[in-house]
Amino acid sequence: MDSRRDRELPNLQHVAQLIVTMMQLLRRLLECATLRLHIRLSKRPTVHMSVLPVFRECVRAIREGVLISRVSDTDKEFHFQNWFRDRLAATDFHFEPGGRNSYPDFRVVERQEGFEVKGLAYPGRTASFDSNSQVPTGFHNGRAIYYVFGRYPKKPDGKTYPVLDLVICHGDFLNADHEYEHENKSVRGFGSYGDILIRDRKMYVVPAPFHFAAGLAHHQTLVLPAEIDAGPGFTCVGELVRRECPELLVGYSFDLHTNQLLPKKIENPYAGRIHTFKAWRLEGSPATPVSISDFQTNELIGEDDGE
Repeated sequence: MDSRRDRELPNLQHVAQLIVTMMQLLRRLLECATLRLHIRLSKRPTVHMSVLPVFRECVRAIREGVLISRVSDTDKEFHFQNWFRDRLAATDFHFEPGGRNSYPDFRVVERQEGFEVKGLAYPGRTASFDSNSQVPTGFHNGRAIYYVFGRYPKKPDGKTYPVLDLVICHGDFLNADHEYEHENKSVRGFGSYGDILIRDRKMYVVPAPFHFAAGLAHHQTLVLPAEIDAGPGFTCVGELVRRECPELLVGYSFDLHTNQLLPKKIENPYAGRIHTFKAWRLEGSPATPVSISDFQTNELIGEDDGE
């Protein structure tokens, strides 16, 4: 009886693995179909996309000198987010703001789109940004995700100051993986009495567009997948190609004795696959070209390493 059970166990494990694989495949097919629908509807952008009128409103506000307002000296996070919220409110779209650790920061009600906002002080840390609630992606929970980057003076002479430059980009420009799901985990049993819990709370340090694309500084630029035509009133100022890496990081282990963090990698089945985007500006803006610049990942390591 035991031998029969032993023979059946691998078969059950194989079936379970097949079911998991099929569910992952169906999920990917659904996401691809939704993304294709989003792109197809984007052929008529003034009707179907919120990101275009939102970008126009941001540029209008910058041109007219609408300033960021800091409520207090302790407001180090929400001042630019509040500026963008007011731009979003100036459009005809209804939106829902997220909570402190929810994703994205704003969700458009009428469209399956969301906006994640990142304010960056300049001069300062503009090569990368922290993401502690969700790894960047262009598609999340049925929504197309756009990232809003705005730089402002690091040491303003008052509580109001301008937006120096602006980039709104599709999340796939930062990371094209739609399958990874962020979760924080924990393990118990640490310490001499075995009653201490260790939390694995991941912090992602992501290259910012200002770091890996040239021509963005001091302008207002919209970056969309190449299949999406921004339409009348926009001028294309560059085609940007990002290529998938040879290996994927799929795990890591941490040795509590040596304090070493060891990565686990596998070959990327899509190594070398390219993702093409186009950079757009509104008519009347400078036509300074935008291109992908060479950068090394280790350039991002410094104050972020081990912090």
